[in-house]
Amino acid sequence: MELVTHRKMKGDRQMPWGKGTVVKGARGYVFLAGNTGTAGNYDPSTGKGGAVGDAAAQWRSILMNIKSDLEELGSSLDHLIKITQYVKGPFPDGGALSSPNFRLDVMDEFFAEHCPKHCSYNNPPPSEVIGVAALAHPDLVIEIVAVAALPD
Repeated sequence: MELVTHRKMKGDRQMPWGKGTVVKGARGYVFLAGNTGTAGNYDPSTGKGGAVGDAAAQWRSILMNIKSDLEELGSSLDHLIKITQYVKGPFPDGGALSSPNFRLDVMDEFFAEHCPKHCSYNNPPPSEVIGVAALAHPDLVIEIVAVAALPD
């Protein structure tokens, strides 16, 4: 399998997300459901339980869940193609990137340890950051959806 992520540039400056990932020869793809940082006692049918803590803790929990889910389904972070991040407000400067719940620093710290090629300053996969008013539970501040290739 060949997986090539192309850098997104604005003039001579690299953006912290990829332009696109071209996949050739994959056995298939893994489309993960949205991952949230819910506590072990969270029950979506009753709304009981809550989130794992502050924004940074939720990011860490979600990224570890994504890593684990990909490995369980036969892929890995190395084969990550695309991520979509839903970030809950507030948005003090009007955009989702201004939310205190957007934690690129935590994501880079995680990828530096587990898959350095995906750090925002290296060659990350394409992604979107979408600002939202609410997620499935009032304590949740981030939800991440991931797509990965299945290697040969």
